[in-house]
Amino acid sequence: MSTGSRLAARGVRLSRVALGTAQLGNLYRGLSDEEATATVLEAWRGGVRYVDTAPHYGLGLSERRVGAALQGLPREEVVVSSKVGRLIRPNPRPAERDDDIFEVPGDVVRVQDYSAAGVRRSVEESLQRMGLDRLDIAYVHDADDHLEQALTQAAPEMSRMRDEGLFRAWGAGMNQAPALERFATETDAEVVMMAGRHTLLNQSAGSLFEACRRTGVAVVAVGVFNSGVLAEEEPSEDAYFDYHRAPADVLERARAIARVCREHGTTLPAAAIAYPLREPAVVSVALGAQSAEQVRENLARAEAQVPDELFDALAAQGLVPARG
Repeated sequence: MSTGSRLAARGVRLSRVALGTAQLGNLYRGLSDEEATATVLEAWRGGVRYVDTAPHYGLGLSERRVGAALQGLPREEVVVSSKVGRLIRPNPRPAERDDDIFEVPGDVVRVQDYSAAGVRRSVEESLQRMGLDRLDIAYVHDADDHLEQALTQAAPEMSRMRDEGLFRAWGAGMNQAPALERFATETDAEVVMMAGRHTLLNQSAGSLFEACRRTGVAVVAVGVFNSGVLAEEEPSEDAYFDYHRAPADVLERARAIARVCREHGTTLPAAAIAYPLREPAVVSVALGAQSAEQVRENLARAEAQVPDELFDALAAQGLVPARG
């Protein structure tokens, strides 16, 4: 089947670069509503037509901010996705701060629920938070420890909601490939979102791409900077890798890749964006930002010329696998 044919059949077309909005949920640090709106509007001005969010991001804060920013934009021209699997509920023991990585109050908590009723409630509540009458894509989010329930209960309900018009397409998003492959081959999902598993530092997608090319399921690549270590032209000692401080061996490899990038007239961040887009099944790369300036920087990186010879040189030095 052709690349992303299931998604195309639903009339959903994604821009090559998408805006990831975990940062708009105050990931690691707080920002104002005005900064959040400016971030979304700058992405729009830069040609981004796909915006992704989730209840998880700031306990609903990202969804509220995305919805508010979209009010001034033509809705039919923007693809909007959110996720299911975490319901936001009152915290029986209110805390000053979220117990995750978001700088928000802990007066509510996440309750994981991948049942049919749970994912339906999740979509309905996301629409209320965002002020929308429908989504374009809904993803089953981080179902790693609830995979069988997600496949047997959430998946059929997602298909029913799609057919009812609550969204145009659905898929699954995770930090691992094997479970995503099951969604691609065992359900009628149209798209999967894979975080950090096909990057310059992590090539653990395995047979997912082959499965997606065979079934016509599209892949959206996220986490292409592996939490930040690939976002710097020269990775610093305090860089993060997969949500933790980057270990010495990862830093050494990232710096070696950066040197080869410079030799070929490009930068590490530009190569990190270009790398997953070399895979035919990948139809979009989502890049997070927390300011208009970061959006402009990311779009410049995405538009930079990255020669094919770079990846040949990286493969020759054993820094990335050779293409099959």
